[in-house]
Amino acid sequence: MSEIPEYLKKGYITPEELFKIIPKPSDERLRARPVAVPECPQEIPCAPCREVCPTGAISMPTPNDLPIVDYEKCVGCSLCVQICPGLAFFMVHYVGDKARITMPYELLPVPERGDEVVLLNRVGEPVGKGKVTLVIPREKSMGDTAVVTVEVPIELAWEVRTIHVLGGEEDD
Repeated sequence: MSEIPEYLKKGYITPEELFKIIPKPSDERLRARPVAVPECPQEIPCAPCREVCPTGAISMPTPNDLPIVDYEKCVGCSLCVQICPGLAFFMVHYVGDKARITMPYELLPVPERGDEVVLLNRVGEPVGKGKVTLVIPREKSMGDTAVVTVEVPIELAWEVRTIHVLGGEEDD
């Protein structure tokens, strides 16, 4: 029996652990247009991302295999982010000295374009502030989950994986 990976024991995967499992997109590709990045490290029966991809950029020989994205085929449509039941797909796009991270967002309130939000890492710790640049409300999303794009400092591109919307009573 194989040893359980550390990321399964602790409940989150670090960028270093992730890029031992999947290839990291090149900086050139990240600057060209948004690209889908699967953070799905468990072999479980699931393939909606592969099925929804309009360009066939996501390969999984069987539904139990990890999704692998052909970054050159990916057009950055975010359908995989919208449909993933495990909330394990993200889009990353480098724009100047910023990165735009597109992520699933299931909490309320859903932010609005232009809102300043607290950026949270994979553990839920605040790592900075960012600005919402796009919101696909759950009513318009393929997977019934809102999708939010946030502009973050480029050095946080591989850390930020969720947000905290400011303005609630606890933020006063």
